[in-house]
Amino acid sequence: MRLPGLASRFLNASKEGGMPERRRVKQTRSLEERVAEQTAKLKAKASQLPAGPEREALLRRARIAETGAHLSDWLTSPGLRSPD
Repeated sequence: MRLPGLASRFLNASKEGGMPERRRVKQTRSLEERVAEQTAKLKAKASQLPAGPEREALLRRARIAETGAHLSDWLTSPGLRSPD
């Protein structure tokens, strides 16, 4: 049986006696910057489309990205305290 992508690499590595090597990417920009850029691109692309399901899907993705950025800001805010 042949498995696609990561599953096959994981199984093959485990048969060889080790875990597959993890790909590491050093981010040069903050998460907030990357999400803001993605949001702007999605909104720009949506503005070029006529009203319809494709445009709504792009705007929905932009709103989800903005929500993620707000959550990240909230989680990293200095005023956040753990519940007692």
